[in-house]
Amino acid sequence: MAIVAPSSSAVVVSFALVSTKSLYNVPLPPTFASLGNATRSFSSSLLLRCGLKVVLCRRPRSLEILSVSSSSSSSASDLPAALLFDCDGVLVDTEKDGHRISFNESFAEKELCVTWDVELYGELLKIGGGKERMTAYFNETGWPEKAPKAKEERKEFIASLHRRKTELFMALIEKKLLPLRPGVERLIDEALDKGVKVAVCSTSNEKAVSAIVSFLLGPERADKIAIFAGDVVPRKKPDPAIYLLAANTFGVDTSSCVVVEDSAIGLAAAKAAGMKCIITKSSYTAEEDFLNADAVFDCIGDPPKQQFDLAFCTNLLAKQFVS
Repeated sequence: MAIVAPSSSAVVVSFALVSTKSLYNVPLPPTFASLGNATRSFSSSLLLRCGLKVVLCRRPRSLEILSVSSSSSSSASDLPAALLFDCDGVLVDTEKDGHRISFNESFAEKELCVTWDVELYGELLKIGGGKERMTAYFNETGWPEKAPKAKEERKEFIASLHRRKTELFMALIEKKLLPLRPGVERLIDEALDKGVKVAVCSTSNEKAVSAIVSFLLGPERADKIAIFAGDVVPRKKPDPAIYLLAANTFGVDTSSCVVVEDSAIGLAAAKAAGMKCIITKSSYTAEEDFLNADAVFDCIGDPPKQQFDLAFCTNLLAKQFVS
């Protein structure tokens, strides 16, 4: 059924029965629960006072966000001061067939007899940072025989493994074997065209992140995008340091920033920094808990399957979309 608010800032809400798992569940308001099969008019203040078209899905006692598009434009003063993207899983779904493969190749070159399968790597992703991930794994399972014994030497051993892993990963990116996720170029272009500052904030190695931005987004965009990555901060996600650094460097308030993340640890970092956060689920994070997110989608999306746009990011600053 369709529900239309008869005003210039109309909000159109469409309900349909679905069997898929909810992208983002919230309690079903009594107003909606009592609507039945009729088409009714109501004040747009029940949802958003921001000129959005919102497509929702009706399920017992819950609502599922399927897509959002803007029906009106926002003034420049209302725009986010900065749009901050995580890299892996947000710009590119890199983890399973990119970073994991590169880690395994670096282990094989050193003859360490270590292989991270898909399931294991999914668990290891709960640890932010590749060097930290390897260290935690070896501390838990035992260090390889070929690894040094002294603590400081082990740190260099891990660093050398990570450097080689980064080289292997960059080769995949340079060959464009891992594509950008749908909607990434579109949303970044919308932000840059409106003068919104754009950055990529990642726990991954800075060279790997720079390669993704340069080779997949192109040099013209890359020149306009700031990169905060790797060891540029002492504490990695879920610590908010990387996002606080971006806001401080740009000279903007954290409350005026919108973050696009794909993981629970990234969400925790963004919220701890006092920023709005949109989740675009990736292959490894689809089942994670995103209750604290401001909105959750499968991807950013391109027309005709666009999920959200810059106007939606702008409206998040005025009012949390899901509460």
